[in-house]
Amino acid sequence: MHPLKKILAVTFTFGLLVSKSQNFKQQFHEAAEKSDTAAERKVLSSWATANGKDPELFIAYFNFFEQKARQEIITLGANNNGAPAFRFTDSTGKTAGYISSSKKYNTAILAQGFDYINQGLALYPQRLDMRFGKIYMLGECEDWSAFAQTIVEAIDYGNTINNAWLWKDGKPLDDGKEFFLSSLQDYVTTIYNTENDSLLPYMRQISAEVLKFYPQHVESLSNVALTYIIAGEYDKGLEYLLKAEVVNNKDVIVLNNIAAAYNKKGDKAKAKEYYEKIIKYGTKEEASDAKQRIKKL
Repeated sequence: MHPLKKILAVTFTFGLLVSKSQNFKQQFHEAAEKSDTAAERKVLSSWATANGKDPELFIAYFNFFEQKARQEIITLGANNNGAPAFRFTDSTGKTAGYISSSKKYNTAILAQGFDYINQGLALYPQRLDMRFGKIYMLGECEDWSAFAQTIVEAIDYGNTINNAWLWKDGKPLDDGKEFFLSSLQDYVTTIYNTENDSLLPYMRQISAEVLKFYPQHVESLSNVALTYIIAGEYDKGLEYLLKAEVVNNKDVIVLNNIAAAYNKKGDKAKAKEYYEKIIKYGTKEEASDAKQRIKKL
């Protein structure tokens, strides 16, 4: 075959595969919208036969098993513990109780989804949407050890490709590094928001891994510092915070954390010094808050 004809033939075949992939993806989405399990299975089966290594197929399988594994638990209680809930009243109009719902997952079913997304990542390790989908679900299942380890693996791999990540449908991200690091901060915040101090080592593990490759990443320096400060290791926490201040001496979050650490340590003079820096560099609201804190000192 003439070389040009061969190139055209390959291009045409690739175009057909992309077109079929989009059709299957649309069909699967429509079936999922209707919660039509039989239709979903049929689409997935046809899709696998047509192109069993389509990256979108692995994502579809992952979503399919996540949907099947998800269970909604309805709870009736005397109070809502601050969580969103439907309040119902008695005949006098007084609160009689609350109805709330929460998600739970059938781990055996969900494991099948993880198996598919792992297969996809083995073939397409640059697909950050696959990695983030997996990480999100590990967080939903509260498997924090796997959650942190999967993030660490992504950090390490990202360094090998200079964060040239691919997103949905294999499209390159414009600023892969910035998008990746900002997303990691969201995941670290997820751990912090559990208010479970026993999970702080995972928060530290993720942030420390970022610092291996980006030693001046202010957010990660602050994250590691926070884990030490919560544990009462103020000097260790200040070590990281002072490094962050060198990188950006006008970062109000860093300055506030330094002031708080000195205050907890009992060094009121140093705490005041950093609250005064917030007054100098912060917004009106931040300056006002800093002034109030100085008064309390």
